[in-house]
Amino acid sequence: MAKAAAQPFPKTHSRKSGRDAGQDEKDSHMSLQCSLDDKCPLGNRQQRIAQLNDCLRKSAQGGRIVMTAGVAALSASDIADIVAAVATFYAFDDDNDPHGEHDCAVLEVAGKTVIWKIDYYDRSMTFGSDDPVDPAVTTRVLTVMLADEY
Repeated sequence: MAKAAAQPFPKTHSRKSGRDAGQDEKDSHMSLQCSLDDKCPLGNRQQRIAQLNDCLRKSAQGGRIVMTAGVAALSASDIADIVAAVATFYAFDDDNDPHGEHDCAVLEVAGKTVIWKIDYYDRSMTFGSDDPVDPAVTTRVLTVMLADEY
């Protein structure tokens, strides 16, 4: 994996384009409740991890979001399109999400192949988290990169 300097990811965006512009209704009923409390309305560990990952990806809550130097070097318009595509991604299936955790995807955005992934660290960001289900001991990091930076 090529080393790339991480840049802060924009916390909010208002730009929607193409396929994403009409997805609000579908996305709203497909999304899981965004809650960082210890109670999980969902039934199992993978679903709770998916819920926490979706919360970070969709609302920038519950972790850190970074972009690589390659993404940061793109135009503001392309970055906005990438932010929107990552936040509104909902096409998880057995091929791209075999563990049901909503932790990674590959997208085509603005003519570029984009990869996003979520990693789970301990609170000090020194080691992997002992329990990714527990926000009290886990720092989630969503990384957005161009495929050629992987």
